[in-house]
Amino acid sequence: MVIKSKQAATNTTRLLSSRALLLPGMAVVSLLLVGCLLWSITLGAADITPEVVFTALFNFDETEFDHLIIQTVRLPRVLAGALVGAGLAVAGAIMQGLTRNPLADSGILGINAGAAFAVVMTVYLVGSPSLSIYAVAALIGAAAAAVIVYGLASIGRGGPTPLRLTLAGVILTAFVSSLTTAILIQDQETLDQIRFWTAGSLAGREMPLLQQTAPIVLAGLVGSLLISRQITTISLGEDVAKGLGQNTLLVKGIAAVMVVLLAGGSVALAGPIGFVGLIIPHIARFIAGVDYRWIIPYSALLGAVLVTVADVVARIALRPQELPVGIMMAVLGAPFFIYLARWKVRR
Repeated sequence: MVIKSKQAATNTTRLLSSRALLLPGMAVVSLLLVGCLLWSITLGAADITPEVVFTALFNFDETEFDHLIIQTVRLPRVLAGALVGAGLAVAGAIMQGLTRNPLADSGILGINAGAAFAVVMTVYLVGSPSLSIYAVAALIGAAAAAVIVYGLASIGRGGPTPLRLTLAGVILTAFVSSLTTAILIQDQETLDQIRFWTAGSLAGREMPLLQQTAPIVLAGLVGSLLISRQITTISLGEDVAKGLGQNTLLVKGIAAVMVVLLAGGSVALAGPIGFVGLIIPHIARFIAGVDYRWIIPYSALLGAVLVTVADVVARIALRPQELPVGIMMAVLGAPFFIYLARWKVRR
């Protein structure tokens, strides 16, 4: 069993066949991300030149209207998109590695829906909670959804197989989403406060909210990197990990906490944006192979790029109107999900 798993890992196709190319590859993706972020800042109701953007970032003048727009509106939005993309992508990578389920994603497995329901319920009960309450509610909802999905998938013989996890996640997502919709329909005030947020949006994100949620997501990213070697071992098989003396239960527990931090913090910041954690880990594995010490950083960078570009497209597709970035991700992710369900899962 160990020999077969190691052979499978060795024979896995990856774009950068040499380990020496992986670090330069990350540098290229990092430059791509910086370019996308700067491009996103220049776009809006009024286009701003890159020169003005550079000046506003490094030589801010509060008397300049364009500088104020960049610092108070566009920069927080761009940073929020990058953070959310990185968090959701890494959460999906961890879930796919631990469950060996190519369809694993915080959106598909109900974690995003649980976090969103908790936030909506909090707004419904409290009215206008503080930003820190948003974050706490999202984390609680994400954790509860993860426990429920895993519990449902574990019922019966065979345990939580990839198919059972996916079905349990889809069922919980449908149920919780219907409850969320019922609350929003019943309470017009709650609907007015967060209706755009429930579709997954970066519009109107301000620096205070980013400052409240960024430490949560960053803690999840750092923790994920620290356990990346152990995730690699588990992704090769439970027997392999135990044979190497790894405490798989402890690693899975820590990884679950990281997923809750990443997905809960991301949902608190931008709402339930789906498919990022489904698409990006597959691209990262295609580039870097099966080693999660590379998959996780590549997923973070590529996820940030994807959400940033999707947000740009959402802003310019129907100018002067704006689409939620969650809708753009659904357009991109649905065909990819069908492809995975049709070929990857069956194989």
